[in-house]
Amino acid sequence: MDILLLAASFAVILAGSELFTNGIEWFGHKLELSEGAIGSVLAAVGTALPETMIPLIAIVFGGGIAASEVGVGAILGAPFMLATLAMFVTGAAALLMRRRRLNGAALAVDTSVLGHDMGYFAVTYAIAIGAAFIPVDLEWPRRLVSLVLLGIYGRYVFGHFRAEAAEHDGLQPLRFHKLDRRAPQHPEPPRLLIVSVQVAFALVCIVGGAWGFVSAVMSLAASLGLNGTLLALVVAPIATELPEKLNSVLWVRRGKDTLAMGNITGAMVFQSAIPTSIGLAFAPALWTVVGSGVAFSSAAITFVSSAAIFVPMVLRKRLGGRSLLVGGAFYLAYLLLVVSALAHPGG
Repeated sequence: MDILLLAASFAVILAGSELFTNGIEWFGHKLELSEGAIGSVLAAVGTALPETMIPLIAIVFGGGIAASEVGVGAILGAPFMLATLAMFVTGAAALLMRRRRLNGAALAVDTSVLGHDMGYFAVTYAIAIGAAFIPVDLEWPRRLVSLVLLGIYGRYVFGHFRAEAAEHDGLQPLRFHKLDRRAPQHPEPPRLLIVSVQVAFALVCIVGGAWGFVSAVMSLAASLGLNGTLLALVVAPIATELPEKLNSVLWVRRGKDTLAMGNITGAMVFQSAIPTSIGLAFAPALWTVVGSGVAFSSAAITFVSSAAIFVPMVLRKRLGGRSLLVGGAFYLAYLLLVVSALAHPGG
C-alpha cells in the first residue's frame, strides 16, 4: 500500500510540476523577464516546489522526530542531487543529442548567469551548513541564520528581475490554453487569467502529492526500521527532482542551454536558502552535525562537485557536456556511503 501511495503521489507531483513550469514560462513571457529570471528563478522555484514541500510538511505539519528527520534529510539531499545526479543527467543528454544540436556537446550557456547563481549558492549553503556546527542547545542563533538566508535569497531574486528582458522563442502551448474559449489559439499568447489558473492548479497538485509522498516515506521508514534522514536523502530527492532533470533534458534538446542549466543552478540557490530556513527555524535541534555525520557529509560532496564543474567554467568562459558527467561519480561515491550506513544502522 505504501508503494502504491508513493507512486501515485509522485505521479501527481510530476504532473503538477510540469504544469507549473509550462505556466510559469508563459508568465515570465508576459512579464517580459530575462532568461536568467525565467530559468533561475521562476522555473527553478516551480520545479523545486516538490522537494520543498516535503520538508515543509514533514517538519511544520508532520510533528515528531521521525517526521523532522525526513524533512532534514530532504533538505540536505536536494542540493546534493542537483549538484551531482542532475548535472550528470544534463551532461549525458547533451552528449547523446549532440548530433541534432547546433553546438554539439558544448552547452551554449550564459556563463555570467550561471556564475552569478553558483556564487550565491556557495555563500548561502556555506552559511546554512556552518549553522549545523553551533552547539545543539543554542537554538536562537540558528533561527537568526534562517532570516539571513531569506534576506540573501531576496537579494538574489531582485538581481535577476532587474536584468534585461530576453527574446522568448519556441514556447510550448499553454496546457490549459484550449480551456479558454475567449482566447485565440496558439501561437497567439494566452491570457494572463488562464495562465494563473494553470499555475494555481499545479500548486494544488504539488502540495497534495507532497503530502502523500511524505506519509509514504515515513511509513516505509517505520516498517523497514530505517533511519528517516538517510532514507529521505536517497528516495525523496531522486523522485521529487525528476521535474528539474526532465525539464533540463527537454531544454537541452531544444538548444535552450541557459534555461536548462539555470533551472538547476537556480534551484540550488533556492534549496540552499528556503528549505534550509525551514529546518533552521522549525527544527533547530536536528540541524546539527552531532549524530548526523553521514547526512551532513552530503554537503561536502555538494561543494566539491559544484567546484569541479563550475570553477573551470568561470575560468574558461565555456561549459561542455562532458564536464557535467563528473557529478555522476560523486553521486555514486555518496550512494555507496549511504547504502553502507543503511545496512549497518548501528555502526
